[in-house]
Amino acid sequence: MPDPFKNEYNSEMITQIGDHLKRAWKGFDKNEFVKTAVRNLENLELKERIAHIANALSIYLPSDYNQSVSILHKALAPEQEDWQAGKELGVTGWATLPFNHYVSQHGLAHFDVSMAFFKASTSRFSAEFDIRFFLISDQMRTLALLKKWTKDPNYHVRRLVSESTRPRLPWAMRLQSFIDDPTPIFPLLETLRDDEEEYVRRSVANSLNDISKDHPELVEKIAKAWLKNADQNRKRLVKHACRTLIKQGHKSTLKTLGYNDPAITVEKLNVQTPHVTFGGTLVFDIILRSASDKPQNLIVDYVIHHRKANGSTSPKVFKWKMTVLKPNAVLHARKSHAIRKITTRRYYHGTHSVEILVNGVSLSKQNFELSVINENGDK
Repeated sequence: MPDPFKNEYNSEMITQIGDHLKRAWKGFDKNEFVKTAVRNLENLELKERIAHIANALSIYLPSDYNQSVSILHKALAPEQEDWQAGKELGVTGWATLPFNHYVSQHGLAHFDVSMAFFKASTSRFSAEFDIRFFLISDQMRTLALLKKWTKDPNYHVRRLVSESTRPRLPWAMRLQSFIDDPTPIFPLLETLRDDEEEYVRRSVANSLNDISKDHPELVEKIAKAWLKNADQNRKRLVKHACRTLIKQGHKSTLKTLGYNDPAITVEKLNVQTPHVTFGGTLVFDIILRSASDKPQNLIVDYVIHHRKANGSTSPKVFKWKMTVLKPNAVLHARKSHAIRKITTRRYYHGTHSVEILVNGVSLSKQNFELSVINENGDK
């Protein structure tokens, strides 16, 4: 079993941070900083460890905020393409996150200094989590600066614009104002949609995917507009941006992307394992025949309808395949689906079912029985 990622924040990293801070400012009490930062560290989770180290910084850096941020600047590693390679030269990678957190917690009243630090640190890893505090405290001013950064020559800075404004950025606090109304960030995404860097375009797509979870029709409308005269890069961006809507079978989005109602007949859905024991594998196959004299773009998904404790079922969509079915052609496909312990689901004994979706349209459904034996040997 892999070591939990939180353990990246350990005494070795903290000591290295202390060494670079001591290099940047001779008055820094490295030994006491390390002692404070490692205290009770093993009892903390990932984000708690970052905050704990940032709190230790606040104790041993100067009380003058501008001086402290200047020291943090000097402690950063030189900017380079591989941020992991410069650990001996300065703070880089995951070790920058306590610096960013210090700035977000102490620098709201020092906008220009704080944002200049984020612009520097994002080139050593990213500042996408902590710039969000400034979006909440001073949205208009922060968005105005981010608009300027969309033209920055550094692609890390440009990506910071789209990533930091994502309404539902993983691991970060949600930006509720953008969840409610994402239109303030649309001009930023519009500017970055054709960025020369895939890294930036991917971030734009992820932001739109976030938005689609609350405003599907709005994202479908953007997708339709962006696909006009689109090159291959923008087409890939739009498709990635719509991945949640595709998985949900959102009809208008699928049609926008060229996936129309299928002219398909199901010749067979065969569950090869009608009785599955928990820990085993569900196996099923399908035969689909085209009823069209034209090629069809197809997204074939399957849904497992999991039995719940009260006897009702809960559907979960799984991606299967994307293909082009030629006129009057036949598609044969087989799928193996493992049913084993995961942290996000509890399985119950009884009747489940598998359903086939093509371009979001349900074409066939068949039951199977799942046997779940608990620790006492009971079903």
